[in-house]
Amino acid sequence: MAVTGAMVKTVDVLRPASRGSVDSLTMIPPTIESTVTSVTSLRHTGGLELLTWAAFAGRGADAFVTARPGGVSTGQYESLNLGLSVGDDPAAVVENRRRLAAAIGADLGDFVFTRQVHGAGVRVVAAADRGSGAVTLDESVPEGDVLVTADPSVVLAILTADCVPIVLLDPVAGVLACVHAGWRGTVARACAAAVNAMTGLGAVPARIVAGIGPAIAADRYQVGDEVAAAAGESFGPDAIGDGPGAIACPDGTGRWLFDLPAANRLVLRDAGLQDANIHITQQVTGSGTFFSDRSARPCGRLALVARLRPNSGGNSR
Repeated sequence: MAVTGAMVKTVDVLRPASRGSVDSLTMIPPTIESTVTSVTSLRHTGGLELLTWAAFAGRGADAFVTARPGGVSTGQYESLNLGLSVGDDPAAVVENRRRLAAAIGADLGDFVFTRQVHGAGVRVVAAADRGSGAVTLDESVPEGDVLVTADPSVVLAILTADCVPIVLLDPVAGVLACVHAGWRGTVARACAAAVNAMTGLGAVPARIVAGIGPAIAADRYQVGDEVAAAAGESFGPDAIGDGPGAIACPDGTGRWLFDLPAANRLVLRDAGLQDANIHITQQVTGSGTFFSDRSARPCGRLALVARLRPNSGGNSR
């Protein structure tokens, strides 16, 4: 049975062909690789630059993170701003979203957005939720920072600009999740909440493949004592300080540097994922390629978008 919006599962703290056929991805023109890291590449597709993970190739799902070029927004939002809540012209944002949908061979009406609140709330969505928040903020799925689906007709969408965008896939069960994790979502273990919701749909943690996308670099993410204390409470005293494996380190100014991608890797390990299945991009925000809230305010938002392919994993049964 499909899981509908009426069966939303919320965790506050830790834990059918679409109208734009998913098969149309095979018709996207050949891409031009512009930047390669050990696990991700930036490619020109449909006039946009999209980051992809090699680990998801041939595994029944597609996941993309948008870079800045290719949109119609101007000024500090130049140019592919996907956020409706940051002060940009809504018509420009909707046009940018349409361009993103076209670039990945989807329909904007298949996208699902949620009202992100820097927590660990989970929303399980399916076909009935398609179009939520796609053109107006008020129609977004209710508050949450994790979207989960087992329905290939849905395109999940998470917005960030320094926070960590994370995609999770069990390719056997055909279960997909997208996570927005700032420092609050990280210490609340939003990724673990996502894994927990995925297991409720048949996923097995040891099979889940994770892609951790562009976020603020650890050497730029300066935080105060309250954040370091929250990290210590969530991850244990060895996680803060100068010791090996620390994710929050003193910077010599009385403040701390917090490594969000490394912290989320720990959350995923604790949730049962294998190290070999956790893939962290070397791309960071603040380099000019992706929007960065700490670099410029106001600023736009990048999007992590992901969807299952028809007949993938558990969806073929």
